[in-house]
Amino acid sequence: MKNESICQLYSHSLSSTRKENPSQSPSINHELLIRGGFIRQESSGIYTLLPFGQKVVQNIESLIRSGMNSLGAEEISMPILQPRAYFETTGRWNKIDVLFKLKSNQGNTEYGLAATAEEVVVPVVKDRIRSYRDLPLVVYQIGEKFRDEKRPKSGIIRGREFGMKDMYSFHATPEDFTSFYKQAKNTYLNLFTACGINAKVTEASGGDFTVLPTHEFQAISAAGEDLIINCDSCTFAQNREITTLKDGGGCPKCGQGHLKTDKSIEIGHIFDLGDKFTKAFDFTFTDSGGKRKPILMGCYGIGTTRLMGTIVETHNDQQGIIWPDSIAPYQYHLAGLNLEDDAVRDQAFQVMTAIQSMGASVLYDDRPDVKAGDKFATADMIGIPNRIVVSKRTFTEGIIELKRRDTGVTSKISLEQLFFTQKRG
Repeated sequence: MKNESICQLYSHSLSSTRKENPSQSPSINHELLIRGGFIRQESSGIYTLLPFGQKVVQNIESLIRSGMNSLGAEEISMPILQPRAYFETTGRWNKIDVLFKLKSNQGNTEYGLAATAEEVVVPVVKDRIRSYRDLPLVVYQIGEKFRDEKRPKSGIIRGREFGMKDMYSFHATPEDFTSFYKQAKNTYLNLFTACGINAKVTEASGGDFTVLPTHEFQAISAAGEDLIINCDSCTFAQNREITTLKDGGGCPKCGQGHLKTDKSIEIGHIFDLGDKFTKAFDFTFTDSGGKRKPILMGCYGIGTTRLMGTIVETHNDQQGIIWPDSIAPYQYHLAGLNLEDDAVRDQAFQVMTAIQSMGASVLYDDRPDVKAGDKFATADMIGIPNRIVVSKRTFTEGIIELKRRDTGVTSKISLEQLFFTQKRG
């Protein structure tokens, strides 16, 4: 994915790095995202996305939109305030233990603060569907969710307010649902791969949503709260909550590998909801024979801010974050050294302008009285994929210095070579 052709002066950004660790660092992602200027903690489980963090989440959302649109889904926006009456219809008002409940100042109306959207999306779609000719229909939204977690932890991986994409599909037949479910599963895998995550499709419980089989997308990480048992030779994986399988046993799928338990982070979850929610709202359709039948439904979620935190947990070193190119806040980090020299300062400006003309984005560290080592440490902490250095030395040699954050490989190239590299990429 290509970022917008924009330039941000570091000296004028709300985001900035800090050397000291947060007073409480429950996880690597919490520490690095705060130190890197991506987030600010307001309260337990509640964060502000600063400009760098906002850009990363926007890039994640852009990848998600491309994936959901490829499935034929339409984007909508549903309310955060959800009427209690909808939850009474499904019987979940007192069953969702993390649901924030609000009462209007007049005291005669109660709402649930969106933890999910089944209770809203079904009435919305019910207004549109009449017959089998209207099916399938798929919608999604990307927005804020709220859950009254007793113990928010692991930074932005588990919070009280968080970003989420939720998609809902509606079908006339089990066969049509199964076909779409498989497509969604593959789209999720491709999406996570594009974000630099090797996700494991994991058989799991449906919790309060369904008694039917569901699949989680788990990222192996020491920071994970989940435990999954998985095969060392194939893709088989089950959540520990539902399995009776043991470590060291043979794989029931491939028959060749052995099972092991890993800690992991759930970054996505897809559900076969059957007719649980559509039946509650008396949502049916007329089939080709003129009979009324229940509509089948699926639900597909991705935590956008959780995904950002997971990527940081799996892409970092002692110096800071290492963002994948696809979601980095900027494509280039331009470090200007010896900026008291007019010629060097002019060259840095020319490089910045050239990067923009290539259609790429750049963060320009234009601070005049900061040592080279401090500027390099800032670049490593933020983790932008490409660092460019302009200095007296590079000006004299007629080159620029380009360093990859992921490999650490440094090369001296001309501006023309940079243009060729960007165009080829």
